[in-house]
Amino acid sequence: MEFTTTTSLGRAPPQLVGGWEAGLLIFLALLYFGGALVNPAFFGSTEALHALLRDTSRVGIIAVGMTFVIANRDIDLSVGSTYGLVAVVFARLFAPSFLDFELITSAILCALLGTVIGLANGVLVTILKVPAFIATLTMLFIGRGFVLALTHGQAIYYSDKAKGYALFFHLGETNVFGFNNQIAIFAVVAILGACVLAKTRWGYETFATGGNEQAAIYAGIRTRWVRIRAYLISALCATLAALLSAAQDKGVTPLYGVSWELTIIASVIIGGASILGGRGRVIGSCLGSAVVVLIDKVLREGWPITRIVVIDGESIAVGAKFTLPAGAVLVFLGLLLVVAVLIEPYLIRRQVAARLWAWLRGRPPPPAYEMGGVALEGVQTKGAMATDMALSATGLGSFLARRDALAIILTAVLWLTGVALRPDYWWNLSNTFAILLNYTELALITVGLSYVIAAGDIDLSVGAVLALAGSTAAYFLKVVGADPLTAVTMGLLAGMAAGFVNAVVTVGFKLPAFVATLGMFYIARGLAAWFVAGQQLTGWPEGYNLLGRKVNDVLLHFGLWLPSGSIRTVAEVVSVQTIWMFFVALIAGIVLAYTPFGLKVCATGGNIRAAAYAGINTNRVRFVALMLSALCASMAGIINVAYFRSFNPVAGQFRELDAIASVIIGGGSIFGGYGTMIGALAGAAVITLVRALLQLNVQGFSMPQHWINVFIGVILIVAVLIDIWVRQTNIFGRLRTRLARRAPTRDGTHD
Repeated sequence: MEFTTTTSLGRAPPQLVGGWEAGLLIFLALLYFGGALVNPAFFGSTEALHALLRDTSRVGIIAVGMTFVIANRDIDLSVGSTYGLVAVVFARLFAPSFLDFELITSAILCALLGTVIGLANGVLVTILKVPAFIATLTMLFIGRGFVLALTHGQAIYYSDKAKGYALFFHLGETNVFGFNNQIAIFAVVAILGACVLAKTRWGYETFATGGNEQAAIYAGIRTRWVRIRAYLISALCATLAALLSAAQDKGVTPLYGVSWELTIIASVIIGGASILGGRGRVIGSCLGSAVVVLIDKVLREGWPITRIVVIDGESIAVGAKFTLPAGAVLVFLGLLLVVAVLIEPYLIRRQVAARLWAWLRGRPPPPAYEMGGVALEGVQTKGAMATDMALSATGLGSFLARRDALAIILTAVLWLTGVALRPDYWWNLSNTFAILLNYTELALITVGLSYVIAAGDIDLSVGAVLALAGSTAAYFLKVVGADPLTAVTMGLLAGMAAGFVNAVVTVGFKLPAFVATLGMFYIARGLAAWFVAGQQLTGWPEGYNLLGRKVNDVLLHFGLWLPSGSIRTVAEVVSVQTIWMFFVALIAGIVLAYTPFGLKVCATGGNIRAAAYAGINTNRVRFVALMLSALCASMAGIINVAYFRSFNPVAGQFRELDAIASVIIGGGSIFGGYGTMIGALAGAAVITLVRALLQLNVQGFSMPQHWINVFIGVILIVAVLIDIWVRQTNIFGRLRTRLARRAPTRDGTHD
């Protein structure tokens, strides 16, 4: 008699908690113990543990909502600005110095605001098909612009009025049991979210959608609604956290929610969720929140040290505290995000810990996790329809069919608008080239980003890399006392190092480009502030400043004088950086349009699988594109320092938004596969002219900068929608075809 032996696959992994959560608990205990060793004055007290749980509560509540989004294979970069915006709106509604509404009215309006934000994100991503990172990144910038505009950079407090609403504001205080009420609310939200995700149909639909959306559709799941629902949950969780902050602080500052999207995403990924979707547990996300908040506290609190101070020849020991310099915490959080995203594919899915434990016990290794299905990729190269239309058109139609025609037309229209509004300013040659100087920085960044987007990737770090290169050059000029050539070299090397990390993490470790470059966005921005200690630096040799001067100023510096005439007039207004930008754009344009590498870039972005089958080394193409983007951003940073003759840590802010909008307006496809340098430069001109027009003083009115950033965010969304629905889907052409088919039918019915 024969017996068939079978290998047991072991118990099914628990849905609420598992071994990963147990490991996080152990790590939390060790981390807290380490904090108590380095800073016993703070972490050795029960108050510190209570403060950790209290601060974890708000982060954890938002992480609960983010778990649903990431499990859906989406991302929500707007949670930090949603949190800040809701808190600011509540302060404006409730504070006696503003609208002075009742508490219930203010809270209801804030809940409606959170609902609108969640629905807007969901509709943009699902129905309008805007990539999740673009839609929510734009909402991040728009929300941050609203926060700064509504607060005017000032804090808003309402502590006196809060005394009349003790029930609500007691939510932010300690209860009779000795712990903060926010902890209890967090526990309720965490348990509810964990049960919904693990034990209900909502959770099943979420994991099915994130694991393989196409298969989920075949199974009858309304995946659009599932994804919209996740964004709605995420926004409402951020709204609840904002109201709890309003109850605790009885006021708000413009810094509410800054960088929180980084903290939240890192928390969810550390908690075991997969950035590729189909995996995640709420309890793990909550424990991940505690890990991130604890690390942040350890870094910010520092540790006690003893300094020796000499007074009148006598050495005196003085107690002090060592804290990390400005920007260091931001650098660490950016690194934490990248490392956290790498944990899931390289540790969790490969079950490293479980395999090691099985090996130690002499048992067979556990089975590998299902990696999830892969949606079928279309064979048509993205953007091919619009390209075919341009090739088949003739005359004026051939120009109008070009993908970059919109940017060229808009540039002319905006220029004429400026002439009509302020001819006294617009026709002035020096003012014209002042606008051109602002254009140069953006155009340089756009040149490199055009390659990245055409290759099917994205680079969210270009503004931060600009700041990193500029701060490095400023540091070597001011602190080290280096010569201009050394400062330029070190600035370029710093920026290229950031690009190298982006390329290695994206191509080598196969992470989504938006995750890798989002981490670099914070790392580079933190390093830029770290190098200059958060201060503005100024005062270096004029030889360096020549990089940002007019051509005539450079000639005079070397003892050359131009005779009076048109050549001298132009030399007095044209800058060296503008000439350099056009030179770089010319070379980049020729490479993109007329060389095999340019064709490989567009082929890789159009259909990476088909490009690989054709023998193209797509990894090399993407690697070079990301490096080129960093190089162009670094050059812009070097020139920025020379032009302003100083460096400010906020240099390059919102340049990511401007550059992406420039490429898309200029005809580039957010899905990759297409790009022209003429279009990119025209798109940069559109953004520059829009900013110039909005800042233009017309009859005593000019728009504040914060509202301009909101307006640019809206422009980016509109540009992406035009790319998706006009260029890619050709919705107008399909409409004309449908109407043409109906016309003969109606004629036939009258006969």
